[in-house]
Amino acid sequence: MRLHHLLLFALFRLPAFAQTPFDQQIADHREQYKAEFLSTKSSPLQSKEAVSLLRFYPADSTYRVTATVQRTPGSVPVDLPTSMANRTATEVPYATLSFVINRKPCQLTVYRSLSLANNPLYRDYLFLPFTDATSGKETYGGGRYLDLRTGQIQNGRLVLDFNKAYNPYCAYKSGYACPIPPAANRLVIPIKAGELTYGGTH
Repeated sequence: MRLHHLLLFALFRLPAFAQTPFDQQIADHREQYKAEFLSTKSSPLQSKEAVSLLRFYPADSTYRVTATVQRTPGSVPVDLPTSMANRTATEVPYATLSFVINRKPCQLTVYRSLSLANNPLYRDYLFLPFTDATSGKETYGGGRYLDLRTGQIQNGRLVLDFNKAYNPYCAYKSGYACPIPPAANRLVIPIKAGELTYGGTH
């Protein structure tokens, strides 16, 4: 689902089939992801033809990693700039995630949206915006997102599956206030997993 700023993003599904082969899990996730575009009124892609132009890296379990979670209680809310010059997104740093991909140590900050935290249905949602060495080349230059939930943190660890990394709505159409990943969330390595640049016109 696109959970971050729920009015704009409405896609998040947890696999209900733990025994399903990894490639099939990702394929099913992407079919659900595509279906949400057609069922969401605020979606920038409103036709099957437009949705058919979504592109993804092949599923790769290398990019499904376990991160160590370091909570950051007492963090001051920050206003992340968005793709609209006069709009910001207020987020609270929730934790620092440390992990290794392709033998490279990485670190990202995951956020909690103040607007969603006030809603009892969505207060456990977390938002992870990031850029990497593919941004602006193979993937959208404005970065990609992962949606998570606090309940996924177990014993100080959290599974990150970058195969589920998705583009903000701004990758397809202007007029959306999409949070821009902060500089601290730029990975110097390429994350060749998840969604690619859109195959249609902006």
